[in-house]
Amino acid sequence: MNILQPESGNIYVDATIGYGGHAEHILELSSPNGVVVGMDRDEEAIKWVLTEIKPRWGERLIVKHGDFSKMGQVLHKQGVERVDGILMDLGMSSCQVEDAERGFSFRFDGPLDMRMDRRQSLTAAEIVNRWDEKNIADILRTYGEERFARRIARDILECRKKKKITTTKQLVEVVKKSIPHRFWGKIHPATRTFLALRIVVNDEMKNLEKGLKEGINLLKSGGRLCVISFHSLEDRIVKQTFRKNLSEGIAKLISKKPILPTKEEIVKNRRARSAKLRWLEKT
Repeated sequence: MNILQPESGNIYVDATIGYGGHAEHILELSSPNGVVVGMDRDEEAIKWVLTEIKPRWGERLIVKHGDFSKMGQVLHKQGVERVDGILMDLGMSSCQVEDAERGFSFRFDGPLDMRMDRRQSLTAAEIVNRWDEKNIADILRTYGEERFARRIARDILECRKKKKITTTKQLVEVVKKSIPHRFWGKIHPATRTFLALRIVVNDEMKNLEKGLKEGINLLKSGGRLCVISFHSLEDRIVKQTFRKNLSEGIAKLISKKPILPTKEEIVKNRRARSAKLRWLEKT
């Protein structure tokens, strides 16, 4: 909020509104006339915000279902050409993680889905049961940085010959058998596999690149774009994009180093431990 500096009369975008936490802070600080356009690709989150949060803010909160890679289209339909600030929180909401039916978490047994937007056809089950061994190994290595990618891919193919892999629990068991116990480390052995599948199912890296470009184009002079990332691949794309815009004179300021959560915040919210906040100010 200190970076966005919300003011009355300005227009802000919460490009990943989720369950509305950031949006409400922006609305509070931009009273009485600031406007927030909130968008999300998760239709369930949008329905919740429309029911639980929108009534409190009326016309000051505009809520739309959509991906931030199409931010310009969403705003132009609302008659908005330029905005004063944009927030992109790339993390998943706790509600998504805790809902077993969404298939995002290795902690709960549920369908192997992982779609943020359920209108799309590609699911994690489709990748695990239809893609060939090389492609599965490639995505685990590239997006999950999984050292046992080839072994996991091979074991997935062996398992699916006997029985289709349709649940998160089935996949977890395959991964646990594929990785020697001495290499499990501090994180759950299936963490990297689930991360890689989620990224590919939702085309997250390509959408991030498009979303950053859209966001920077939509900012007014002096407007700021804030991005919270949660893993190294996302942060690398954000950092490189910001540096490129600074060198080309499109941005006049960028965060030299990411802002990290404090120890106190991590104690309160363990999921914040890997968060990095970077920001850019447009010329």
